[in-house]
Amino acid sequence: MDKYSILREFADSWFLILMTLFFLGTVVWAFRPGSRKEHNDTANVVFRNETTADNDHPQAEANK
Repeated sequence: MDKYSILREFADSWFLILMTLFFLGTVVWAFRPGSRKEHNDTANVVFRNETTADNDHPQAEANK
């Protein structure tokens, strides 16, 4: 067998399984219980160093 055929066979079988498991693991990790706080914190990172008062900020009510 030539090198191309070996790599093609690997990509069609084991690598496909590996990438599917990686994708499913990423989806499970992103939607795991308890990750809402982390996602909200990441979404609001751009507002951390604002100089306006928290009461004037439209996101202030959502975070309370």
